[in-house]
Amino acid sequence: MRYHQKKWWNPELYIRNNDKRMSRNRIIHEIRDFFEKEDFFEVETPALQISPGLEVHLKAFETALYNPLNNMYEKYYLHTSPEFTMKKLLAAGLPRIFQICKVYRNEAKSLTHHPEFTMLEWYRANATYKDMMEDTEKLVKLCAKACQVNVLHSGDRSSDPFQPWQRLTVREAFLKYTGIDIMRTIPDEPTKEPDPKYLKAEALKIGIMCTDEDRWEDIFFRIMLNRIEDKLGDGIPVILYDYPTCLGALARQKESDPRVVERFEAYICGVEICNAFSELTDVVEQRQRFEYDMMMKEKLYKERYPLDEDFLDALSYMPECAGNAIGVDRLVMLITAATSIEDVLWAPVS
Repeated sequence: MRYHQKKWWNPELYIRNNDKRMSRNRIIHEIRDFFEKEDFFEVETPALQISPGLEVHLKAFETALYNPLNNMYEKYYLHTSPEFTMKKLLAAGLPRIFQICKVYRNEAKSLTHHPEFTMLEWYRANATYKDMMEDTEKLVKLCAKACQVNVLHSGDRSSDPFQPWQRLTVREAFLKYTGIDIMRTIPDEPTKEPDPKYLKAEALKIGIMCTDEDRWEDIFFRIMLNRIEDKLGDGIPVILYDYPTCLGALARQKESDPRVVERFEAYICGVEICNAFSELTDVVEQRQRFEYDMMMKEKLYKERYPLDEDFLDALSYMPECAGNAIGVDRLVMLITAATSIEDVLWAPVS
């Protein structure tokens, strides 16, 4: 049988990355082994959801569930994260849970993104984002060791996960790489979104172009993308923590400084691999944040997703806790030095 050269299943092309896919299996086995030794329950939650996840810029896949009783179709979405349902399980009394599952985000393919990808998500009751930092560091080291890898790679960049990881606050990173004190652009009483004029003035000083329509968040991420993100995780991985409150819709505010939330992301060779919080459990505050985010989503993208009322009800039962989500495919890429996410998938979306 003849195969078209551009088909992913061409045997001559496919076999070149089989070692990476076998490493993927070892990594997933190591993840399960880690959490089982930590007395976690592995759970499974449905991909079909009334509310797919409420981050402003995430786009979900919409579908419809047929109801034969009324001959109607009910709107559903494929989840962008299992977060809401896993937190309901925390509210139900499970103290430590993890899940490895497919999630769906309606965004174009890239070297590090696939519309259907594998996520590891876990939660600890009576924990904070500092516990998640420790978990993340341990887990990455164990996965690298299982594949007999001492240094992680992305292109010509490398990072040693076995060295103590660097920890930088968002404020420290902005000062280090741009000279901008990001906290001076945020009011002492944090609003849902700071006035962009102060950050815009600082951005222009370092050659970052802005428009009259730019929001504070737009300028923040433009600076991150062009001046900071690419420098994070060279040599050793970096944990970037304490994000401005307006960038942590599901995270708890820091008692010592309400302008920031207890959130972190880990970077290796400039690649972001995870997103973690000390979880917000205030029902009133969470509803207000969701409603604001959906207002912004409608303004920017002319669509909004429904709130998960069951999730909001469950928050009142949920213990103080922390959670983290790791992109498994990106982790495999770094451990195997893959140049494309499709090199570590058994089969991509065609």
